[in-house]
Amino acid sequence: MRCLLLDDEPLEIEQLELLIQRHFPNWQIEKAYNGTQAMKIIEKLEKHGATLELALVDIKISGKNGLDIAESIKERMPDLNVVVISAFQEFEYARKSLSLKAIDYLVKPVIESEFVKILTSLVEENPEYGISSEIVQKVMTIVKEQYHQPLKLAELSKGLHINANYLSRIFNEEVGMAFSDYLLHFRIEQAKNLLRKQRHWSIQRVAEECGFNSQHYFSTSFKKIMSTTPLKFRNSAG
Repeated sequence: MRCLLLDDEPLEIEQLELLIQRHFPNWQIEKAYNGTQAMKIIEKLEKHGATLELALVDIKISGKNGLDIAESIKERMPDLNVVVISAFQEFEYARKSLSLKAIDYLVKPVIESEFVKILTSLVEENPEYGISSEIVQKVMTIVKEQYHQPLKLAELSKGLHINANYLSRIFNEEVGMAFSDYLLHFRIEQAKNLLRKQRHWSIQRVAEECGFNSQHYFSTSFKKIMSTTPLKFRNSAG
């Protein structure tokens, strides 16, 4: 996870950096005190084929609109997540004028519990952000994009040009579970979403859409993890 801190006040950046290092020690932090520095960082990252996943942006940077700077960054890195930080009197302005779909807002002085809650939520939605190893991040991204297809760690290791046993070990160490278990849990989460949203779909179709090769295996796995059947889960979800 690479994060940009954009603020013209060094003490504010120092505080945010300390909070991130305390709770997310594996994250890489870039710091900019104005728009020019921010864009130089973007150019450097692009040159090396890297990107930003998160930007924490003060709404006013040396008298300029920090949102404009963030928007310029997002034009070059569309998947960027933005958290806006503002003084209380500017907060409503930020909420009304922002057009770049910030994931959240923080009011100065930043409260640690609120800050951690926002970033933890981001990691939960994008588990690969909490992982330090680039190769494990790549595997998790593949799962996110291709979970509906047959996926085997041995095949992924070939595509990534890495030893399968080594990949299995580092994945287990960093994620806390085997690849097969992670894939199963990810597919079950996607199935839960479909059971809620596509209520006219059959259980068989939900299973197929989530990469299960049989309804029986899907139902058995679902019940083992959720302690209920897919049909009962759908009915209880309203």
